[in-house]
Amino acid sequence: MTYRAPVKDMLFCMKELAGLDEVAKIPGFDDAGLETAQAVLEECAKFNEEVVAPLNVEGDKSPSTFQDGKVITTAGFKEAFKQFGEGGWQGLQHPTEFGGQGLPKTIGAACIEMINSANLSFALCPLLTDGAIEALLTAGSAEQQATYLPKMISGEWTGTMILTEPQAGSDLALVRTRAEPQPDGSYKIFGTKIFITYGEHDMARNIVHLVLARVAGAPEGVKGISLFVVPKFMVNADGSLGARNDVHCVSIEHKLGIKASPTAVLQFGDKGGAIGYLIGQENRGLEYMFIMMNAARYAVGVQGIGVAERAYQKAVEYARDRVQSRPVDGSVAGSATIIHHPDVKRMLMTMRAHIEGCRALAITSAAAFDAAHHHPDADVRKQNQAFYEFMVPLVKGFSTEMSLVTSLGVQVHGGMGFIEETGAAQYYRDAKILTIYEGTTAIQANDLVGRKTARDGGQTAKAIAQQVAATEAQLAKRDSVAARAMRKRLSAAREAFVQVVDFIAGNTKASPNAVFAGSVPYLMLGGNVMAGWQMARALLIAEEQLADGNGDTAFLQAKVATARFYADHILSKVPAIRDAIVEGGDSVNALALESF
Repeated sequence: MTYRAPVKDMLFCMKELAGLDEVAKIPGFDDAGLETAQAVLEECAKFNEEVVAPLNVEGDKSPSTFQDGKVITTAGFKEAFKQFGEGGWQGLQHPTEFGGQGLPKTIGAACIEMINSANLSFALCPLLTDGAIEALLTAGSAEQQATYLPKMISGEWTGTMILTEPQAGSDLALVRTRAEPQPDGSYKIFGTKIFITYGEHDMARNIVHLVLARVAGAPEGVKGISLFVVPKFMVNADGSLGARNDVHCVSIEHKLGIKASPTAVLQFGDKGGAIGYLIGQENRGLEYMFIMMNAARYAVGVQGIGVAERAYQKAVEYARDRVQSRPVDGSVAGSATIIHHPDVKRMLMTMRAHIEGCRALAITSAAAFDAAHHHPDADVRKQNQAFYEFMVPLVKGFSTEMSLVTSLGVQVHGGMGFIEETGAAQYYRDAKILTIYEGTTAIQANDLVGRKTARDGGQTAKAIAQQVAATEAQLAKRDSVAARAMRKRLSAAREAFVQVVDFIAGNTKASPNAVFAGSVPYLMLGGNVMAGWQMARALLIAEEQLADGNGDTAFLQAKVATARFYADHILSKVPAIRDAIVEGGDSVNALALESF
């Protein structure tokens, strides 16, 4: 099966929901209007459909291999990555002063989705490099930026983010990797790091590791962590590569999914100390690493959309071809393709509606990021920053949990979906990691509860709820069946959302166990409401364009139908989640620990 990028839907989200025309008015983005977006997306689609997607199955069958300290990636990956760099795709969103194209995240988000739909394992390498670039742009010295960024942005070198240790997973206070200051201003790094995506590979000439470590005498806990740049090969003054640094891969993991992506165990300082250079100031490493983590968390959410889209396309293709049983309404005299059956349509619509809702949420959030970082008005920047920060755990958490609709992709195939040769199972296996790495769903939920809701008494959440209410008011002016259904469901969902926000704001300090027992349900409720809100906005626009006779009629009718399905079958679940959060904390905590 071939992948086809959903360019039309991506452009609809950009233009109609994310306000690409307004983004293009921001200084520096003058050439980033719809015409540019369409040209970029069409070229990106061509590259991913023709070059990257065909390698996906091969990567699953013949993963990266490890031998004698070296990692050899799946056949074809190295050549594809070279084309990726030469095409300028790594530098799409990065500054022109370092060789990037300087395009807004609003456009970049769609390109990230495409590469992840095409090949999740392949896409992880540029994803981590993007995060390392962001950290260096924010906290790196001018010398560090000049040394590393042009080569990383060109795709000649790649980057990693190195946090986890055997005893320090989500709890980074337990990081033990140590950094010893040297007379020349450098540091020697000693320690073992695990779960390092593309920590070793053969696709680039150098790997720029960004490593969390603790300087001797630093405060205990997360306040004593510093961030270092530790290149695989040292970089000479003229930019050429020098001696191999003392950082070595000792093994790679064998995984449920994303098998072609090498997940490395790295040893630093086994032969006298890996040479590293402090980024920013000592003991502020976690602050800098969060720059990478937030960039990566958003991108992982988009990964969820990408893999779900690929699974949906494959399921639709199978449902159109597989003949099995007579339709219940007798519309076909004998056996028909299974896409005629109502439950198959329900599964496909569940996948489609979730994907379109999450895509719209991700792209509108990207537009808020662009305004937050580049708009000339300080108040506009502040408002958009608050909106974007609230959305990041939802994009990451909700979109990755949503990606497990890849299970429905297997289900549509029936028994054939359980057979690896059909390829449906790969998407299901690949998707599972998305709810885990870059912070599990529970960690995203803790962030949403603590930093994004309780800290400001729910003010940001309620301000967003007011925007949702404004969309409800627009729906009230429409008399269509779809608009009425959406208004009913969206209104009930928004009210439930506000009630949960009040519960969290009022009880986090007094009853933390009760509140955090509902943290993941709150994230899922919030993500559902925000994606549903975007589907409501899409419905309004699609109906208006249909009434005016503008646009692609079939596309717009499908948008209305999908939005109504979202309202009836997905958004309708929100009030019940509210009940579980507000009234269910005691039952989560009721069982004695020894009774588990």
